[in-house]
Amino acid sequence: MRGGGKISACGGNGLAGGGGGRVSIDVFSRHDDAQTFVHGGKSSGCLDNAGAAGTLYEEVPKSITVSNDNLSTQTDTVFLDPPYEPLWTNILIRNRAKVSLPLRWSRIQAQGQILLAGATLTFGLTHYPYSEFELLAEELLMSDSTIKVFGALRMSVKMLLMWNSRMTIDGGRESGVATSLLEGSNLIVLKEASVIHSNANLGIHGQGVLNLSGQGDTIEAQRLILSLFYNILVGPGAVLRGPLINGSSGDMAPKLNCEDESCPMEIFHPPEDCNLNSSLSFTLQICRVEDIDVSGLVQGTVINFNRARSVTVETSGTISATGLGCQGGIGQGKAISSGISGGGGHGGKGGDGSYSGDHAEGGPAYGHADLPCELGSGSGNVSASSTAGGGIIVMGSLEQSLPILSLSGSIEANGGSFNGVASHATIGGPGGGSGGTILLFVRTLLLKKDSVLSSVGGIGSNGSGGGGGGRIHFHWSDIPTGDDYVPFATVKGTIITRGGVSEGHGFPGENGTVTGKDCPKGLYGTFCKECPSGTYKNITGSSKSLCSPCPPNELPHRAVYISIRGGVAETPCPYKCVSDRYHMPHCFTALEELIYTFGGPWLFGLLLSGLLVLLALVLSIARMKFVGNDELPGPAPTQHSSQIDHSFPFLESLNEVLETNRAEESHCHVHRMYFMGPNTFSEPWHLPHTPPEQISEIVYEDAFNKFVDEINALAAYQWWEGSIYSILCILSYPMAWSWQQWRRRMKLQKLREFVRSEYDHSCLRSCRSRALYEGLKVAATPDLMLGYLDFFLGGDEKRTDLPPRLHQRFPMSLIFGGDGSYMAPFSLHSDRVVTSLISQAVPSSIWHRLVAGLNAQLRLVRRGNINATFLPVLKWLETHANPALNAYRVRVDLAWFQTTALGYCQFGLVLHALGEEVAAELQGGSLIKTDQHSVSQNTYDDSRLGHSMSSDALLRKRITGTILNVENLKMLKDRRDLFYPLSLILHNTKPVGHQDLVGLVISILLLADFSLILLTFLQLYSYSMVDVLLVLFILPLGILAPFPAGINALFSHGPRRSAGLARVYALWNITSLANVIVAFVCGILHYKSSNKKHPSMQPWNFGGDETSWWLFPIGLVLCKCIQARLVDWHVSILEIQDRAVYSNNPTIFWQ
Repeated sequence: MRGGGKISACGGNGLAGGGGGRVSIDVFSRHDDAQTFVHGGKSSGCLDNAGAAGTLYEEVPKSITVSNDNLSTQTDTVFLDPPYEPLWTNILIRNRAKVSLPLRWSRIQAQGQILLAGATLTFGLTHYPYSEFELLAEELLMSDSTIKVFGALRMSVKMLLMWNSRMTIDGGRESGVATSLLEGSNLIVLKEASVIHSNANLGIHGQGVLNLSGQGDTIEAQRLILSLFYNILVGPGAVLRGPLINGSSGDMAPKLNCEDESCPMEIFHPPEDCNLNSSLSFTLQICRVEDIDVSGLVQGTVINFNRARSVTVETSGTISATGLGCQGGIGQGKAISSGISGGGGHGGKGGDGSYSGDHAEGGPAYGHADLPCELGSGSGNVSASSTAGGGIIVMGSLEQSLPILSLSGSIEANGGSFNGVASHATIGGPGGGSGGTILLFVRTLLLKKDSVLSSVGGIGSNGSGGGGGGRIHFHWSDIPTGDDYVPFATVKGTIITRGGVSEGHGFPGENGTVTGKDCPKGLYGTFCKECPSGTYKNITGSSKSLCSPCPPNELPHRAVYISIRGGVAETPCPYKCVSDRYHMPHCFTALEELIYTFGGPWLFGLLLSGLLVLLALVLSIARMKFVGNDELPGPAPTQHSSQIDHSFPFLESLNEVLETNRAEESHCHVHRMYFMGPNTFSEPWHLPHTPPEQISEIVYEDAFNKFVDEINALAAYQWWEGSIYSILCILSYPMAWSWQQWRRRMKLQKLREFVRSEYDHSCLRSCRSRALYEGLKVAATPDLMLGYLDFFLGGDEKRTDLPPRLHQRFPMSLIFGGDGSYMAPFSLHSDRVVTSLISQAVPSSIWHRLVAGLNAQLRLVRRGNINATFLPVLKWLETHANPALNAYRVRVDLAWFQTTALGYCQFGLVLHALGEEVAAELQGGSLIKTDQHSVSQNTYDDSRLGHSMSSDALLRKRITGTILNVENLKMLKDRRDLFYPLSLILHNTKPVGHQDLVGLVISILLLADFSLILLTFLQLYSYSMVDVLLVLFILPLGILAPFPAGINALFSHGPRRSAGLARVYALWNITSLANVIVAFVCGILHYKSSNKKHPSMQPWNFGGDETSWWLFPIGLVLCKCIQARLVDWHVSILEIQDRAVYSNNPTIFWQ
């Protein structure tokens, strides 16, 4: 068929419009735009009631169209008997057309769509709603349309889409066909305020999604069941309701179980088939739906969510049974003639009504808190304005709990409240209804912030009581216990079951109940939380009082109880130590574990002491066997100055040659010129450029000045040597001292090599000396602080007055080595040359004894206290030395020499002939004459000998410095540095004897020191590894070095070497005090931080490691101080093997 014409079978226009006709088109191929009209005619007598629409049937697609061309009509197009064979494919009702199926038991079926667009489809007769109707299609699409059913509807479609449409089902009154079933297997969507309404029972089933999109979209019925959907979405403003709120009197309202105290079984055991059963208590049931998402309102009297997977109530969503319970009921409040009423009771007693002496009792509480199932009760005043109690909301069942309930909005089963206008002039009215029941069979509960779960009592009118609170019960299923426990209830919202208040003089209702299933062992409370730390629960129940306190005697004092997964079900209760540095099970530190492993502090201390003594004995025996008799006390050996060690296996002829050379050197010696300065990095050795008068005859002055320049340049240190020394002084002074001694030794070796091999001796006048590189020799004292340059004759001089004799050299200076410190005490070094010269006037044996006695006295002189400690030396010279030398007409005096630019001065002896007055020239150029007679008079009266003055001798003999006596010794300025207090602990002493005992005690203390260090490290490790590193490296390794240094000192050969190593050991020992101070600071800081957490601790208690943190540092300080004193004694025993040198009796001394 081709063309663009018009096919019309329309009704005619008139006072009453005619009905549309019928058009049937059976054309296989249509290639036109022809229009077909079958609408009714216009009615001029009633503009809103045009003629009914006709029908357009197209054979090829088998579709029928009913369209009234947007003409309003109140007249239906009747479908008496739609065909079953063949079925229509599509049924299209459009443009204000109205289609009616007036026959009973009618059925309309399409293979494809049934489309309603601005149309109406009616089943049955208005006044005869006693039949069932069927609607079968693939899709039912409605927009701005209405379906009216008088009777029951059986609808089966795959897709139902409603847009601003309405489906109304009127089941009539007491009809046997009051249940309608709608099935949308794939999708049911309501949009734009679409409504499905039934005044009877309505069941909606599907396998896909039921979506009430938004505002005004509603599904409501007296009984409503939604089942088998995969997902139900109730959008914001959408409503699911059952029963109807404002239904007519002819509607089939569900009968409520208000007067029966027994619980309906279906509350706990709903049927599994999810079929609509009017005999059940439920008014709104959602069954076998996977996910339910509520952003709108789900409202009903008895609401049941059964066999769902999750229920999510969004912030705008509400599930409500508020005011939909019983108006009377078991807990109904009393009403009196004055009009006031008591509030309804349920979980709590209803509030009493009261006004002007009249009293209306509130309803009683009823039901069971552990498994509630009752509706709330209303007020005692039964009228149109009566209040009702709350309904029932049940989620899950005893057999099938709800896996998860997530609540951001509200679930309410509140009692009804008085909605009238209250005033003081109006007295009486209904009381508040009681709260209903919320029964949750759930596994996981999430009550988010601002969510509300409430079953509160309603508000009473003026003078009437408020309703009692309802009941909320959580019946948890599969409560995990033990290690499988995870918190299944997160409650950040509000759970309310309070009683309602009264707007007037009535009393509020009592609060309802919030209960939970009895919790297993270890859990308590409504939500079965873990018992608090420090409690346990070994019985089933929910009361917090069942969580009993753990026995206090089972908790270590450094432990705190901890919560474990699933709570504590039995004793002993689990605990943990307050810090990771304590170790289970007794919460001991590593140190305490060691101590208590051996029986506690006292027994451990006893065992440790015994072990130390035993090890010290073994160490002493081993030392005696290793060292032999090297250090055994005895008379002082003869102090020969020769540097030849006769113990070496030299050939005897070589020894004889060397001895002969030494003797020749002493005979050719002219003068000894001392280096100025202490040979330090800041003030190295240097020689004055002006040659002394003693050598002016054997040197060329210009060449001597060049020689001095070369010597001074070579004696100076490089900048990096001093820098390393400064750094080591900060890090570890013993290492700095060792570095300085090594560099001094290297410097002396360089000077010797230079003078012996490299210098051409051009400053000497002797040709033989210049040719043979002889005549000059550099040497130093053993402490390497005092250096000197010896001048010898070459052998080709033709002068008989050279070399000068001893008396010609008077006054002769002998400068002390050392600086008065512990490591370098003052000492007089008398070598072969000096001894040979002195022997010209004094026998060598007398001189050796004098030197030994003087060095013994000089050991006791301490830098920083020179004024006082030099006085015994002066006394000794006057009582022991000079009386013995008087027989040889020789006298010695104490003097200081050679003050450098930096203020360093040297001390020594001045030898001169008895009776000779000595003048000492100060560096300023002035002369100080010291009369020995006055010195003697100030010291001992028996030594007053008249010394004649010789002016020639005064002019010839001069020394640079001054002779010291009692008076001018007080004028010496001795600077004290920062470390002077340490000299009070570490200084040279007189020998005490008992060498073996001293060695044994040193061994004990050395082992005790090392043991205390290990225990201190163990203690610090229990604080923090950082503390261990701080003590270990501030100063670096200073705390560990004393032990190997002490072992090295004890097991060394030779008194002189042993004494030197013992001094190094003492230096390390005193240096390690800095590390001990760091350990003490770490301990006190740790104690302060621990004391803030545990204020009850006492700081000076011996009870444990926490409070005796000071014990080991203090013990180390005491141990090191005692060691220092014992090492001083040990050194004095090694260096002074003849104790007679300290005798106060000169006779005993000289024996």
